[in-house]
Amino acid sequence: MNLHNLTPAGGSTKNRKRIARGQGSGRGGTSTRGHKGAKSRSGYSRKIGFEGGQMPLQRRVPKFGFKNINRVEYKAINLDIIQTLIEKKNVTEINHEVLVANGLVSKNELVKILGRGELKAKIDVTAHKFSATAKAAIEAQGGNCSEI
Repeated sequence: MNLHNLTPAGGSTKNRKRIARGQGSGRGGTSTRGHKGAKSRSGYSRKIGFEGGQMPLQRRVPKFGFKNINRVEYKAINLDIIQTLIEKKNVTEINHEVLVANGLVSKNELVKILGRGELKAKIDVTAHKFSATAKAAIEAQGGNCSEI
């Protein structure tokens, strides 16, 4: 090995022109930033949604509607889902832990039992809310509804 055949390791160097290294580099002077204006200055950062002075999209689009900050969201579980849980998993009681374990709800979601489908077995159900038809169907089979 001699000095004339030393080369850098593969991938350790980049083939690019270095910016702001004098006029001879071809990228000196304004250093690819152009002349004047905010973008040529140091410390410039554009605001999110800025469109060069044009009215931004989020201000052009009309706003409408109402978002109730006190709304309570429930995850809906129907009676047919409870029936398949009874048949496949042989469950005798439905509560929040059983629903989380079977992947039907996440641990932070509130649950409301709705009346779609048919229930064929007696079962005790514990949930945050019940619809009137679901409560009637569960109690018609001899089951029990209790709210958390």
